[in-house]
Amino acid sequence: MTSRNFGILLVVLAFGAMPAQAAEPYELIAQLIAAARNNDVPALKQALAAGAPVNARTRIDDTGLNLAARRGGDEVVAVLLAAGADVNLANASRVTPLMSAAFGGHTHMVQRLLDNGAKIDAVDRLQKTAMIYAAGEGHTDVVKLLLTAGVAANARYANDLTALMWAAGYGRVQTVTTLLAAGADKTLTDNRGKTAETIASENGQREVAAILHASARSR
Repeated sequence: MTSRNFGILLVVLAFGAMPAQAAEPYELIAQLIAAARNNDVPALKQALAAGAPVNARTRIDDTGLNLAARRGGDEVVAVLLAAGADVNLANASRVTPLMSAAFGGHTHMVQRLLDNGAKIDAVDRLQKTAMIYAAGEGHTDVVKLLLTAGVAANARYANDLTALMWAAGYGRVQTVTTLLAAGADKTLTDNRGKTAETIASENGQREVAAILHASARSR
């Protein structure tokens, strides 16, 4: 064998380019992550069948499940859960799949994650929970699911904020109404002494402020 041919062989071996060679673990991980990110169910199943680890992570620790939850890939989520994906694995920011789905307003996915044991009280690095994300974004149906799952309407979060305060501050009329009907106390104050009505008023959310003011008078 000439020195040139020997050099070519070394390159081939180094890069795993032999025709019959199986995919390297990192290649399978890349395939799974890409499939989850792109909502590509056939590619996902192929990667799993080839041995891709179901809880593989990206460089920021997102799992395929977290990526799919964020993007609304319900079928991808179903496949990953059936393959044994950990429903509560968080990324580097401690965001869980349930938080991702709640933020996106993916109601059916939230229900699926809850049915598979997603923790409703998990907290990320910003001290936010799935309920805070849902309330702040105005995803009322998700808020209802979380209330049914056991989240207290008057639960306190960072800085003594409640879901009602988050919804009020962003002017989420329907969510505010739903939380009030579920027993949310509009007289509670945060660590600055501000009520949900005050927060709504200071953020220019007049309709919500009026609803909260009217609910106080009717009691």
